[in-house]
Amino acid sequence: MITSGRGRALIKSFESCRLYAYEDSGGVLTVGWGHTGPDVYPGLQWTQAHADDMFDDDLRKFEEGVNELLRVSVTQDQFDALVSFAYNVGLDQDADTKAEGLGDSTLLRLVNSGDVEGAALEFHKWNHDNGVVVAGLTRRRKAEENLFRGLA
Repeated sequence: MITSGRGRALIKSFESCRLYAYEDSGGVLTVGWGHTGPDVYPGLQWTQAHADDMFDDDLRKFEEGVNELLRVSVTQDQFDALVSFAYNVGLDQDADTKAEGLGDSTLLRLVNSGDVEGAALEFHKWNHDNGVVVAGLTRRRKAEENLFRGLA
């Protein structure tokens, strides 16, 4: 599956676009539409066109990761919500079992077990940054939950 226009719009509405590298609320260097990684450094500046291209590249990586993590069929809205969630918290495709992102989360376990309602109730639990509740994350998780439920 790939992210729909509605899913892309949801992600962009919460990420916004900054053409210069900055530290996000968690202290992670970020640029463009929420792009992070070893290629982001202080003073980095992008053009809007490059930021948009990198969004497409980053989104593809998260789509591929979510597709790999899913063991059941999901609706387009559910897929979009999961991609938005992973875009923000990470895929967590590693060998440990610590829930650092979608991969080891109870949310994914419930989706893969077919418990759609239980999975929907997990989104709101991911509204903290460094142990502090963040209003923007609370809003994002509610929007993702609503999309997951097909209410957006």
